[in-house]
Amino acid sequence: MGVLVTATSVRAGAIGVTVLVLLYPRVPMARIVGSDIAHAVPLTLLAGSGHWLLGSIDWYLLLTLLAGSIPGIVLGSYFAGRTADHVLRMILAVVLIIVAVRLVL
Repeated sequence: MGVLVTATSVRAGAIGVTVLVLLYPRVPMARIVGSDIAHAVPLTLLAGSGHWLLGSIDWYLLLTLLAGSIPGIVLGSYFAGRTADHVLRMILAVVLIIVAVRLVL
């Protein structure tokens, strides 16, 4: 997955969720997304630590990203547990199609 992320600059979450859905199509979507988040946190901490050691962190950008992503994670987790699985699959499919189109363009 690291090679794909490096080669395409698509986030690991988009690739990771796609792979998990293909490998485990019967697993509930909330569990797949939760598993992907559990994978993303240590990966992000490791990558962020490397950038911190190199001194290449844009602190303003980091705070801006955190200000948007932390509420998004909280709200997404809340609604994912209360939304029907087929609706979550459709939302995820639309998001992944948008990512794929942006990758091609």
